[in-house]
Parts: sequence; structure tokens; C-alpha cells
Amino acid sequence: MIKNKALLGILFFISSLISVYSCTSKDSDRDDTKIKTARVVGYLSSDNTNKMTSIPFCKLTHLNVAFANPDKNGNIIFTGDIDGLIKYAKSVNPNIIISISLAGGVISEEQASNWSLLIDKPENRPAFIQNILNFVELHKLDGVDVDLEWNAVTSGYSGFVLELRKSLTEHKKILTAALPNNSRFENITASALNAFDFLNIMAYDSTGPWTPNNPGQHSSLDFAKEGINFWHKLQNVPSEKLTLGVPFYGYNFTFTPVTSSTYSQIVQAGTQFADQDEVGKIYYNGRPTIAAKVEYAAQNTGGIMIWELAQDSFDEYSLLEVIHKKYNELKIKTTTLCGN
Repeated sequence: MIKNKALLGILFFISSLISVYSCTSKDSDRDDTKIKTARVVGYLSSDNTNKMTSIPFCKLTHLNVAFANPDKNGNIIFTGDIDGLIKYAKSVNPNIIISISLAGGVISEEQASNWSLLIDKPENRPAFIQNILNFVELHKLDGVDVDLEWNAVTSGYSGFVLELRKSLTEHKKILTAALPNNSRFENITASALNAFDFLNIMAYDSTGPWTPNNPGQHSSLDFAKEGINFWHKLQNVPSEKLTLGVPFYGYNFTFTPVTSSTYSQIVQAGTQFADQDEVGKIYYNGRPTIAAKVEYAAQNTGGIMIWELAQDSFDEYSLLEVIHKKYNELKIKTTTLCGN
């Protein structure tokens, strides 16, 4: 009887070990096979809302509608069919997260003055932020993207961002920012930087119309890597909060002044150009470079950002399709739509 009890005890002990090992093994398997996800963020200019039906929103996780700016009283001004755009995009992709993008890389002196008035004086911020929130609620938006750049990043920037963050959080809205590839504006504090849900890194425009005597590639893969390293290693931003920006346009240095060309225009001139990065003195990103950037982003960032969606070629040469297909090949989930 004692021997039987001892034998039963040993068997119970062994079965317990097997059970624990089995559970541990399954947990490990789950960790090893955890599905990776990525953001695909696209900007659409107010000038191009009429092209909305050409854009496959099923390939985007986020849409930033660009741009809105305040008047001197803090009222938010946007030109374009924002309600029609939101309705259409949500009909195609119910889960797409749509934000209004504020300011922009090119704003007028009057707009810059309005921004300074509204954010540099703390007493002006609450009413202005309420106007932003009212705009977001009125148009059923999911968040706000701040694209103040260079001289427009004034002394009140960080205070404004922190107050806006608090207000948006209370209403369960997101807050993001567009920032240069390898520069941090001195008026952005660490707390303001941390307040954003994620950052859209503009890894393009290393040269352009402002440097007509410096023709060449404005958005190389090396330039992109330099920017991500800058924000991650030097500014201590977690990799998953970085979104690598890619251009759907190029610059034509053939004549002065230097002009921009959309990827669509370049491909229309010759479909063979879809797999190149330069044609004469026109420099852009073709399909292989975009694919390489997605591969890099998959390992080092939380996703890909696009400026600007309407500049794509809406056919078999589409760069957005390259992004979508490459994430599929890497077994990384984006929207779960359009075959992803």
C-alpha cells in the first residue's frame, strides 16, 4: 500500500512537471508567433479632397487631413470637403483613424502671427484649444496632428501641446506631430515630446527648391536611417513611437526655379521610371526604394507615413500598393483589409 502511494506520488509529480512544461511551451510559442503590427499614415491635402475616391483607404491605418489653421480669434479654418472625405474614408475602412493636421510646413506670415498670439500667451490657450476640440467633435475626427515647423515653433509650443494633450485625452482622442528628419526644435521640451502618441518623421526634403545649386536625392534610404537614429538614439524616443515618412513626389533640378513633380507625373512620362530613383535631374523614390524603406521601418519604427496620398499613381505602379504588399510579405498586420 505504501509502495502504491509512493508510486502515485511520483506519477503525480511527473505529470505536474509535464503540465507546467506544456503550459510554458505554449506560452513561449504564443510569444514567438505574436503578430507584429504597423501603422500606415497618409496625409491628404485639402486641395486634393476631390480625389478621395481614387485613394484605397483600406491600405491606411491613419489619415491626416492637411491643413487647418486658426484666424486671429482662434477659429479653425479649413478649405475642402472634410465631411465628405471622412464619410467616404470610413465607408471604405471603418477602423481608419482620422486626424486634422494643424499648421503645415508652409504657412503665411499672418497665419504664423496668429499661431504665436494664440499659443505664446497662456491666457489665450484654453479658448483656442476648446475651438480645436469643437472642430474635432463637429467633424467626428479621431485626433489632432500638430505640424508647426521651424520659426513657427515658438516659446508657447510645449505649453500648448501639454494642454492640448490633456483636453484630447479627456475626450479619448489621439495627438501626433510631424517633425523634421534630424532636427529637434529648441522649444520642444521632453514632456511635450512625450505627450504625442507617435511622431511622423519627415525623412525627405534634404534638398529642394531652397537649394537650387545642390541637385540630388532628397530622400535617400541613408537619410531616413539617419533621421530614425537621431530621434531614437539621440532624443530617446521609443522605436514604436516613430513613423518613417516617405515622399510620393520628387524635385526637378533641370531648370531654375526648381519645381516638384508628383510620382504619378513621373510614371506617366514612362512606366520604366517606377523602378528608378532619378530621371535626368529629377530625383524621387521609386518602388524598390520604397520597399527597402518599409523593410527598414518594420525593424526600427512603428510604421510608415506618406506625404502625400494624391501624388501616387493609382494603378499597378502605385507606391501605396508597394507599402501594403511589403508589409504583407513581412507578415506584419496593418489594416487587415485589402488582403492584409
